[in-house]
Amino acid sequence: MLQHDCGHGSFFGKRRLDDWTGRVLGILTLTPYDYWRRAHNEHHASAGNLDERGVGDITTLTVSEYRNLTPRGQLGYRLYQNPFVMFGIGPAFLFLLKQRLPFGMMRSGALPWVSTMATNVAVTVLTALLIWSVGIIPFLLIHLPIVLIAGSAGVWLFYVQHQFEDTHWSRPPVWAFPYAAMHGASHYDLPRPLRWVSGNIGMHHIHHLSSRVPFYRLPEVLRDHPELADVGRISIRDSLACVKLVLWDEKRQRLISFREAKMA
Repeated sequence: MLQHDCGHGSFFGKRRLDDWTGRVLGILTLTPYDYWRRAHNEHHASAGNLDERGVGDITTLTVSEYRNLTPRGQLGYRLYQNPFVMFGIGPAFLFLLKQRLPFGMMRSGALPWVSTMATNVAVTVLTALLIWSVGIIPFLLIHLPIVLIAGSAGVWLFYVQHQFEDTHWSRPPVWAFPYAAMHGASHYDLPRPLRWVSGNIGMHHIHHLSSRVPFYRLPEVLRDHPELADVGRISIRDSLACVKLVLWDEKRQRLISFREAKMA
């Protein structure tokens, strides 16, 4: 969350300090800061826009897009949306492999490459020092579970922030940033200890509406504007049902399951 707010220029409020803090934190999170920041800003600019999917998002197809896939393509999408893959294999692939190269930004100039390669070098040096200090077996037994558990938790949070039943997707000219930001992101109403651990990121609709509000001031916004509390609100219990919501139904304007799509 600290690196995330640095990417939005909201943690310190000074861009240079935010950027260099984010780059250092990227070594610990295995996330090249400048590469991630560019993708994440594209996600914020286009969230909820059906014509601008694909960068920094969970891949979500419409019902018609899914039906137009080949049987092999449908199987691939089902595997991608399987909870074991989405929250198990996926995070491991993302943090250990995918973020080692600037996938999706191979032709976007030097910065994504420099950011990724510099982070890789720093991660390699830090890893080598830790292995030299404690040994490879203790390192793997301690650090690998940390990466996998934290990665899965992070992907879960990102998933439920946008993949909930009453989320909003539309196409221009209907799509408008303020409405999509407020209604295309959830208010994941977590218990107070989990809010602290996750840096209040459950108040995601407020964050998308104004990403320059630092995470430590999001509760103030909710306090001063209590009418926002019920917008997109989901509890932990509600969120468990979100894993079955995998296709956007443009007719009913909501996310549905594979079973609902088949019955329709």
